[in-house]
Amino acid sequence: MLFDFATLPAKECYKLMISTITPRPIAWVVTQNAKGELNAAPYSFFNAFSGDPPVIGIGISSHQPGRSKDNRVNIKETGQFTVNLVSEANAKAMNITAIEFDYGLNELAEAGLSVSPSTRIKPPCIAESPVSMECELMQIVEFNPVNALVLGRILAMHVRDEFVLDPDKHYIDTPKLKLIGRMHGAGWYARTTDLFKMDRIPLQEWEKKQNHLR
Repeated sequence: MLFDFATLPAKECYKLMISTITPRPIAWVVTQNAKGELNAAPYSFFNAFSGDPPVIGIGISSHQPGRSKDNRVNIKETGQFTVNLVSEANAKAMNITAIEFDYGLNELAEAGLSVSPSTRIKPPCIAESPVSMECELMQIVEFNPVNALVLGRILAMHVRDEFVLDPDKHYIDTPKLKLIGRMHGAGWYARTTDLFKMDRIPLQEWEKKQNHLR
């Protein structure tokens, strides 16, 4: 069945996207406004887009017409934010920070979370997160008053010691992180513990195989 996005309301396009583009990693974003007030919220329109420079992108949308998300306001104001990854152990706390609290209220305190200081920027990291990235704003692509793409450059990454296999070679025990991703519909998430391995095929090996079949 063909769904023509040119003829569908935005809400229906969104439903189709979140039902099919899965699993989506979760950016648990912490920002700080000019008054020093913290804000935290999770976003699942998130991924890495470049290794050199190291760039991540976050789609920040608001469910309240005419009102930008607090984190978007803070990022635009200060140009700094941290992205913290969400493990199974952090899932319930992350869900609390997704509540649409009033601007200025500290979601981290509501969720019983603690913070650890960043080294390059003012907004702190979430101490309970297994991985945190200090980011500076590169660009905000404004789609409309409530939807925007935030592009940030990673300045530093914190990985808790128990997840580092070899600090000199920068090897991380990724399965041990037990990160979660967002799935379809309201409230569905996925674990990242059910894995399978499939090596990439070198070009020469593929050509050799094809020549053998001819």
